[in-house]
Amino acid sequence: MHIAIAGNIGSGKTTLTALLAKHYGWTPKYEAVDYNPYLEDYYKDIPRWSFNMEVFFLKERFKDLLALAKSDRKETFVQDRSIYEGVYVFTENNYRMGNLSARDFQTYMELFASMTTILRYPDLMIYLRSSVPNLVKNIQKRGRDYEQQIPLEYLERLNQLYEEFVFQRYKGKVLVVEVDPLDYLHNKKDFAGIVDKIDAHLFGLF
Repeated sequence: MHIAIAGNIGSGKTTLTALLAKHYGWTPKYEAVDYNPYLEDYYKDIPRWSFNMEVFFLKERFKDLLALAKSDRKETFVQDRSIYEGVYVFTENNYRMGNLSARDFQTYMELFASMTTILRYPDLMIYLRSSVPNLVKNIQKRGRDYEQQIPLEYLERLNQLYEEFVFQRYKGKVLVVEVDPLDYLHNKKDFAGIVDKIDAHLFGLF
């Protein structure tokens, strides 16, 4: 089974991925952030490094899905960010902002289209819906240097694209979690509430 955790930068995807992996005994697949060789350069010069960074992320997410396809189908993977939001949110945003040329964007989308011929949607995508102020608070709290200068407008554009992606473009099964009032890392009731919703979606409970 394949569970994907979707959400903007700072929405709490990695934290929830780790908690769900521990709770259910699922295998976590984390996004390539700390070892992405392009990310720091990207935030310093976005137009120059956008194509490189987007292709790297696409490659890493596709590798995870290939591993899932080859694994024992009894194993469940919980993935920190899906290949679909990487394409329809982050790459789309870079293209709309003029950070990707039409030629690079076409090449990228043709590559993704080839990949989708052997992909299937996750069994459930959990969308962590967050306001920009909540995103900023979490970004500041975790203290990654290259994230501290992210413009508010950038986060706002990503939030808008997430809304388009989740509610208009994505055809798979989605659970929306409003994360602003939650602290599922420190509050057991908040985490239990998310688990109850996941159980209901996956197993028809409650």
